[in-house]
Amino acid sequence: MNEVKSAKFNNSYIIAISFISALGGYLFGFDFAVIAGALPFLKTMFDLTPLQEGFLTGSLALGCIAGTLIAGSVAEKYGRKPALMSAALIFALSSLGMAFSGSLPVFIAMRFAAGIGVGMASVLSPMYIAEISPASVRGRNVSINQLTIVIGILITNLVNYLLADSGVDAWRWMFGLGVIPSVLFFAGVFWLPESPRWLLKNNKGEASKKVLLKIGNEAYASSVTNDINASLVNVKKQSWRALLDKAVFPALAVGIGLAVFQQLCGINIIFNYASTIFASVGAGIDQQLLGTVGIGVVNLAFTLLAMWQVDKLGRRPLMLIGSIGLTVLYIVLALALKAQLSTAWVAVFVFLAIGMYATSLAPVTWVLISEIFPNKVRGMATSVAVVFLWIGYFVLTFTFPILIEAMGSTYSPFILYAGICLVGFLFVKMKVKETKGRTLEEVEQVMAGH
Repeated sequence: MNEVKSAKFNNSYIIAISFISALGGYLFGFDFAVIAGALPFLKTMFDLTPLQEGFLTGSLALGCIAGTLIAGSVAEKYGRKPALMSAALIFALSSLGMAFSGSLPVFIAMRFAAGIGVGMASVLSPMYIAEISPASVRGRNVSINQLTIVIGILITNLVNYLLADSGVDAWRWMFGLGVIPSVLFFAGVFWLPESPRWLLKNNKGEASKKVLLKIGNEAYASSVTNDINASLVNVKKQSWRALLDKAVFPALAVGIGLAVFQQLCGINIIFNYASTIFASVGAGIDQQLLGTVGIGVVNLAFTLLAMWQVDKLGRRPLMLIGSIGLTVLYIVLALALKAQLSTAWVAVFVFLAIGMYATSLAPVTWVLISEIFPNKVRGMATSVAVVFLWIGYFVLTFTFPILIEAMGSTYSPFILYAGICLVGFLFVKMKVKETKGRTLEEVEQVMAGH
């Protein structure tokens, strides 16, 4: 059943702890965006071939895969809070490592290490927020994680633009400044409570109740405690094999499908290779970096719109609109690039695609992945889905320079991405169920077909 009508919430506290946890998303956004500004400098510094360029860009994703797998185990064994602190520490050290890299292998190793921190945060932040949020505002709160991602992207793009004229070592400052949000995140996590669902699962009922009473009133705490306990009846310590159980696997398959689609839809080509796209129509370095700033502004504006709508329109309609919208916009963008329209026109179509993604696939995929898995395996299942997300990201970013070289143009890959978005539309239409307004325990029943 839905949350009891007598339940009341401490909204300011819920939003505060959601934002602190979501600083992990800021780290995600930083490392995601910093490469776009640094890439022109790195190409010169390391004399990159298309293969090296793709691997350097995609090496973050390989680290993210490792971090995602680590996150699930650490979060289940030690709790969500210690795992978040570990992610922040890894990210701080790797940011300094990239800044002081003296060779391509060292830089790639440090970017891989950064990926471990990003991968951990990409699992832990939305999962933590989902577990501490009442059902009626869970979609909005999990979307805070996406909001901090896009704020990280925008601020990083602005900093990159401001640093662009500071000399050949500008890229070192671009990466090194990542230590600042990392330290802030690490400090903020000290203040966070542990997830009440993790506490109950580990026989810490009193501690769980204290957290729930900070989030809501007695009626809310009692209702949530009963729902969680009911979902954990006869649950033993789970192995990875539990993910193949017939009550779990349908949700896992949907989660993996959504994760892969969010990446192979192609939008991260624009985020990571914006300078390459704008350069293909004659834009100079300043125009390229200014274009990335515009991408960040549009991304932020439309993410705020998505946060307002995700608990109103629902998850499924937004995913359907986004996938079919990107199908059309990619075809238009490909035609614009082929016709060598002005940088301004190309920027318009790029911004429209970013806006479409930011209101749909970007936040809603993370919301759904944080919601659809059963309590007993949420950490492991979330990790598996996000591993596939990062595999998709690696395949996408690694292949783009190679596709450009093989196809002989910048526009051709976008026709391929349009086809993927059309397939994604059909997948969402057939497989994704609406979850808005339901408790996590109710979603578990829906995904199991009950």
